[in-house]
Amino acid sequence: MGGAVVADTVTSRALRILGAFTASQPSMSLSQISRCALLPLSTTHRLVAELTAWGALERDPAGTYRIGLRLWEVAALAPRGIGLRDAALPYLEDLYEATHENVQLAVLDDLEVVYVERIRGRDAVPVLTRPGLRFTPHATGVGLVLLAHADPEVQERYLADRLRTFTAKTIGDHRQLRSVLAEIRRKGYAVSDGQVTLDALSVAAPVYHDDAVVAALSLVVHADRFPAPSGLAPAVIAAARGISRGLARLSPP
Repeated sequence: MGGAVVADTVTSRALRILGAFTASQPSMSLSQISRCALLPLSTTHRLVAELTAWGALERDPAGTYRIGLRLWEVAALAPRGIGLRDAALPYLEDLYEATHENVQLAVLDDLEVVYVERIRGRDAVPVLTRPGLRFTPHATGVGLVLLAHADPEVQERYLADRLRTFTAKTIGDHRQLRSVLAEIRRKGYAVSDGQVTLDALSVAAPVYHDDAVVAALSLVVHADRFPAPSGLAPAVIAAARGISRGLARLSPP
C-alpha cells in the first residue's frame, strides 16, 4: 500500500529547505526556496532566518541565499568521510602525479554513489563530479565497483528499478548489468566507457576495510586516448590497495 507517512515537523520543513539547494541551483531567493521546498512563504521566511542565524544558510548582498559554511563544517565530521579521505589522499595524489588524469573516490549510500574526493587534471576530460555529489551507480566506474560488492539485498533493490541512461553506451538492461557486476567481481576492477558522456572512460577498483568494500577509487580519462583501458587497471588497483592498507591502520571508517 505505500510507505509510512512522515510527519510535517519543523525539522522536516527545515530539511526540505536545505534539500532545495542543488548543484544546478546553488543560490535562490526566498520565493524560489518557498516554491522548491513546497512551503508557505511565511514559514519559509521564518525558517530561513533561523537557518541563516545558525550558519546553515548565508545571504548575499543581492538578497539570495546559499548553503552556509557552518553546514559544511558539520558535514565534514561524517566519520566515513574523515578517515577515508585521510587515508586516501596520499594515494590519490600519487595516482594523479603519475597520470595527470581525473582521480575520484566515492562511497555507496543506500542506492546512490556519493563522491568523497576528486582531483581534477588540468588537461583531462571534463567530468561532472564533485565532492558531495550523488550519482547513479550503474553508469560510473566507482558505482559499478560498489554495486558489484554490495549486499545482495542492495543489488536486488537496485535491479528492481529502471536503469537510467545518459548515452547510447549506458547499461540499460538488467541482465547485462548482472553480467557486468559478476565480471567486476572476477577481474577485481571495473571499466565504464562512455556511459555518462561519450568522451569519458573510467577505470575503478575497490577499497577494503575488514574484508568489506567501503569505497571505490577511479581514474577518468579521455576515451580516445586510452583504447586499451585494462592498461590503466594495475595503477588504479595498486592505489586502491594502498588506501585499504591505510584504513587498516586507522579506526573503522
